[in-house]
Amino acid sequence: MDTNRAQGPDIKLSQCFLAVDDHDKALAFYRDVLGMEVRGDVGFEGMRWVTVGSPLQPDVEIVLEPPGADPDISPADRETIAQLLAKGVLRGVNFTTDDCDALYSRVEASGADVLQEPMDQPYGVRDCAFRDPAGNMLRFMEPRKSGQAGTSSKYGAQGG
Repeated sequence: MDTNRAQGPDIKLSQCFLAVDDHDKALAFYRDVLGMEVRGDVGFEGMRWVTVGSPLQPDVEIVLEPPGADPDISPADRETIAQLLAKGVLRGVNFTTDDCDALYSRVEASGADVLQEPMDQPYGVRDCAFRDPAGNMLRFMEPRKSGQAGTSSKYGAQGG
């Protein structure tokens, strides 16, 4: 019996949401720089949602949504969310890659805001980090191959 998870139906991640203040800039970054495919582009009540995802993960999507997209949010809260987005302190996404250094070179060449150059971490990955055009932090992790230094962490190659 697997004691690491509750019994019941299988649950898998389907979508995550990132606030963006300029969908055209975000689309150019996620599609043209990161190589994601566009799976949807929907406008509703003056707002826009763009759905992107990796061709390698057809069942997982990132929805690029307006800041404070909830129709019931107050104007003051919407403004606060926009200010937090501008500071880069809202959400972020971690990705895996098979070549952290090549990905770093491509994203850096696009002019993206570099937060961390590629470096080996003690929890078994080589990673780098950027901000997307809206200020969301994106981290790209390359799991180290077995036998490389630093892979013997209680967190394995996923970090913690």
